[in-house]
Amino acid sequence: MQTVLLTGFEPFDNDLVNPSWEAARQLDGVQVAEGVQIVARCLPCAFATAGAYLAQLINELSPAMVIATGLAPGRSEMSIERVAININDARIPDNLGQQPIDTAVVVDGPAAYFSTLPIKAMVKALREAGVAAAVSQTAGTFVCNQVFYLLQHRLAGTGVRSGFVHVPSLPPAGQPSLVEGLRLAVSTAWFIQADVVETGGQVS
Repeated sequence: MQTVLLTGFEPFDNDLVNPSWEAARQLDGVQVAEGVQIVARCLPCAFATAGAYLAQLINELSPAMVIATGLAPGRSEMSIERVAININDARIPDNLGQQPIDTAVVVDGPAAYFSTLPIKAMVKALREAGVAAAVSQTAGTFVCNQVFYLLQHRLAGTGVRSGFVHVPSLPPAGQPSLVEGLRLAVSTAWFIQADVVETGGQVS
């Protein structure tokens, strides 16, 4: 059985739930294809521990693909992230009270890593299913970006595709649930190797 590792985050900033984990955990054990199963895990929202736990999961599970997810407060669509940058610049403390400002995720690491998922194909599939979605050019500078960067850094050159998806607090009325949107994003990422060439930006 091949594994797709799907992660979400624990609540942060005084929230009681984190939609990224609430959606991801409902997909734990779901089959993406014959012989391919999602394993969902929750990451701590902490600079000091999130990356280490992610690395532990990758070592234990040897996943065939990894998609990390997080909450993007204020966004109204699923955001398929394009790039992770080598900077921590926290606007608020994390869940351990740490607030790194202008520090490197990986000292002497590359300035940035791109997602290795078919990000525009994912956006296209989501939109066709009625899910508001767009390619995002920034994953921020909080723990989400740190995890995204460390994920790409860890898997660079391995052939294991990986990336990051930000979810909104709630989908707009009348749209499929975050669970269904995330399931479709994972399925599209698994089955499509070559990305489509079309705009993936926000719908005006």
